[in-house]
Amino acid sequence: MRWNGLADEDCSLARSLAVVGDRWTLLVLREAFLRVRRFDDFQTRLGIARRVLTERLALLVAEGVLEKVQYSERPVRHEYRLTEKGLELYPVIIALVHWGDRHYTDDRGPPLLHRHKGCGHDFTAVLTCSECGERVDPREVTVHGRACAAENHPTRSHAKRSE
Repeated sequence: MRWNGLADEDCSLARSLAVVGDRWTLLVLREAFLRVRRFDDFQTRLGIARRVLTERLALLVAEGVLEKVQYSERPVRHEYRLTEKGLELYPVIIALVHWGDRHYTDDRGPPLLHRHKGCGHDFTAVLTCSECGERVDPREVTVHGRACAAENHPTRSHAKRSE
């Protein structure tokens, strides 16, 4: 599998990585979820080269993850806002953040806590089944569908042997 051919793979994860798999792209998305919208603010907060930021924002706009919205006529200025497609990435981003909080924080703890406005409590990401509401553990999941890489994947083969 070639990195620049991920978008053409018959694998949802590979196609997703073609859009959001770059570390700068994930950090741009982090900032977008922290309500950063303007190019200069992204650039200042991330310390990213302008050319790299321009490329990442252009990709996210082209893929419909962000939309470019004009907020000033003179001079013409734009900001970048998450679309519905972009907002759907929140569980992915928050899961990565909370994974990092568990495994890569120092003695001071997580740099940011996430509070649910509805109940007022800090929370951590938990994957639950959309049908029964139970917590999902990877050891309790099987895959099915079109024959694809999953059938020849070593983990899948191991799972078949251990059943």
